[in-house]
Amino acid sequence: MTLADVNRRRGSVFVHQSALDLIGNTPMVDVSNLSPNPNVRLVAKLESQNPFGSVKDRIAKSMIEDAEREGRLVPGQRIIEPSSGNTGIALAAIAKMKGYPITILMPTSVSIERRQMLEVFGADIILTPGEEGSNGAVRRATEMAAQHPEWCFLYQYANDANPRAHYETTGPEIYRDCPEITHFVAGLGTSGTLMGTGKYLKEQNPDIKIVAVEPPLGERVEGLRNLDDGYIPPVFEHWNGRELLDRKRVVRPRESLEMTRRLVTECGIFAGISSGASLAGALKVASEIDEGTIVFIVCDGGWKYLSTGAYTDDLDAAEAAAEKIIYF
Repeated sequence: MTLADVNRRRGSVFVHQSALDLIGNTPMVDVSNLSPNPNVRLVAKLESQNPFGSVKDRIAKSMIEDAEREGRLVPGQRIIEPSSGNTGIALAAIAKMKGYPITILMPTSVSIERRQMLEVFGADIILTPGEEGSNGAVRRATEMAAQHPEWCFLYQYANDANPRAHYETTGPEIYRDCPEITHFVAGLGTSGTLMGTGKYLKEQNPDIKIVAVEPPLGERVEGLRNLDDGYIPPVFEHWNGRELLDRKRVVRPRESLEMTRRLVTECGIFAGISSGASLAGALKVASEIDEGTIVFIVCDGGWKYLSTGAYTDDLDAAEAAAEKIIYF
């Protein structure tokens, strides 16, 4: 008797075959108590509920399986990838399950919990200068991949499987669970979430507005990038990001921290700091429109950031730390 047969006999009780089957179909929760406008509903998509803890679980699975199908990744082959945290953790977890060795390059300025999680999953870690941020890790990984063509360089910033994962899963889930959506808000990092989800939602209803959250030029907001900082992710260009986005909203580090704290104290959602940035962007949109339903992404949980003091330190101290620590 197969597992599928067993599951059918059990009726409503379902046993998944592996943790990979738990990726996606994340819950959505109404947080309209935070809305500045009683006619604007706020809905959070809890990507923190993915098995390895973040929205990046989706693209890690997608990129690895896409590389396997195309023959770019074969048993025993090493994976190399730059990451400030969540993508690296998800890739390391899946690589461990599938038997691939993996090297993750990350800045020294990430929280200690993220390094520890990579170690838990057996990844080899190469640290790059913290002052260079994520861009420094990307440059070094690109150099190493060129020196080792026998390795598999997934390169999330240019990998079509990144936005495609969101086009095929995140977008359909949001529209299925909240078809009344009028605005979608997410942080601008690799841009995969915005591009894939946004494209799908626009195809269902062209009137849905796609809103990117970015930091001020020259300032650091965890996991986000400003398109004028000198690097535009190829994914953004390939998926016609400038045409897809309806607007951008700038969110400062202090706003991100304040909204992250509101999520946990007023809604019971213990989220990572970039989730606070997304909420801050959603609140800006809510204050500008007469009515509607805004869906925003809660990228990950807060567990990996406890050592930073982002939730408990004096707000001024936490804001100062945000200039030194990459939270996402």
